[in-house]
Amino acid sequence: MRDRPTRREMIQRLGAAGLVLGGAALGAGLRWDRGGFDVHRAAGDRQVRDFRLKGASAAPLPELVVAKGDPDPAVLTRRAIDALGGMARYVSRGDVVVVKPNIGWDRLPIHAANTNPTVVATVVQMAFEAGAKQVVVTDASCNDPSRCFQRSGIWRATHNLGATVVLPAEHRFRTMRLNGDVLDEWPVYTPLVNADKLINVPVAKHHNLAKYTGAMKNWYGALGGRRNRLHQNIDVSVADLATFLRPTLVVVDATRVLVRNGPQGGNVDDTRELNTVIATADQVAADAYGVGLIGQKREAVAYLKMGHERGLGTMEWETLRVKEV
Repeated sequence: MRDRPTRREMIQRLGAAGLVLGGAALGAGLRWDRGGFDVHRAAGDRQVRDFRLKGASAAPLPELVVAKGDPDPAVLTRRAIDALGGMARYVSRGDVVVVKPNIGWDRLPIHAANTNPTVVATVVQMAFEAGAKQVVVTDASCNDPSRCFQRSGIWRATHNLGATVVLPAEHRFRTMRLNGDVLDEWPVYTPLVNADKLINVPVAKHHNLAKYTGAMKNWYGALGGRRNRLHQNIDVSVADLATFLRPTLVVVDATRVLVRNGPQGGNVDDTRELNTVIATADQVAADAYGVGLIGQKREAVAYLKMGHERGLGTMEWETLRVKEV
């Protein structure tokens, strides 16, 4: 019969087991949060979810529309999308349409931290009018999702129109390999990728790290995990996300913008009422125009240049067919 191990042997065995478990936990953490430590060129082709329209329009329609002046966000939103060719140009009968506002913060509409609920509701209504079978409204919030969806006014405004309002939950994220420069493998919010058409409806506002947040930065709501770890490489991660998700349409809410202390805000004195809505299929151009509305220069926003260089759109929005209404 074998002798029982001594106390010293037991301590040695426990120590070895601890090293194995600790190494496994560290490996799992690195796998989950990969991309938050340094910038590298990932191997393989980038993964892309391209929801843009295919083929050129028969008529020389505007490529970027700026609607401004009316105090009613619904009027501005309709004017902008109609001038771009109408929602029926982007949404077909029977489509499942996902509308992605910014619902990141536990703030009221007057704080301009989230997308204006009337802008979001108008996009939802127009998608239904174009024949959408289902319209999903969702975002992966930074603060408590139920409070964000309610205080922003977006839940009530869109649910009343028949939209399917989806709150983030762990089972709705799936780890995907994006093969970006920073975002290699990461948990992705599946409602955004399981759609026929994807409409990005951000709010234009100041961001203390990226200087500006609008269309491209709004895709942070497509990520799970510890996305705050991406802030050390925020510009590259934004460019990676915009490479991965290419929307059917972008509708930027600039009815009231946050010009200081973004992205969360909280002080009405940091906001400015502009009564403006931008509509385009070019997420880079949308941000290049929007950044000027909060008093920033587009050249100072590094991820805009990256998006331009990657061919995701143009930061020289003046070269597009632009229409003001």
